[in-house]
Amino acid sequence: MSRSALLVLADGRFPAGGHAHSGGAEAAVKAGRLRDAADLEHFCRGRLHTTGLTTAGLAAAAALGHDAAALDAAADARTPSPALRAAARRLGRQLLRAARAAWPDPGLDALARDFPRGAHQPVVLGTAARAAGLGPEDAAHCAAYETVSGPATAAVRLLGLDPFRATAVLARLAGDMDRVAARAAAAAREGVDALPAASAPLLDITAEQHAAWPVRLFAS
Repeated sequence: MSRSALLVLADGRFPAGGHAHSGGAEAAVKAGRLRDAADLEHFCRGRLHTTGLTTAGLAAAAALGHDAAALDAAADARTPSPALRAAARRLGRQLLRAARAAWPDPGLDALARDFPRGAHQPVVLGTAARAAGLGPEDAAHCAAYETVSGPATAAVRLLGLDPFRATAVLARLAGDMDRVAARAAAAAREGVDALPAASAPLLDITAEQHAAWPVRLFAS
């Protein structure tokens, strides 16, 4: 298992397209629910234990080699917002391009062949982790980290938030990320039917509103 591969996959500079997505932060800023570093921490913690847990479970299951079609269907069922489903598939397509260049693998080739519209991003993430020689815990950690790092980076741009304070928020959430990743990986080992299905209805509602904005800084 290569820890360096884990760093490459989790690196925000890996060209997976995440920089164009705020993880709901843009809508939260406009609604006045995200105004400063304290709000950012509350937002990220809530997102981590709902959306983050769900996506981490899917990524861990893909890293274990569970059936991609079943996982993609499970991801669809856990994503009630059409806007978020579309965003997840766009991100999946972009991640797949980057992953196939970095770690050529038959499993990644199969995703490209079997999902012409793009598989859900966590399914691709877990498959990429497997191709890189990583395990389910590693995939779950990547998913958990992405869940909070995206909004934190977006908040810096949206609010002019001090990047040091945004990074401190991520550091304070490190223990939560570890616990979410461990819980997700344990569930993935029990099978697709045992995967978490935690939801955040407000994120789904605001994603639909955000998608209808004529002008926005982030794609989601």
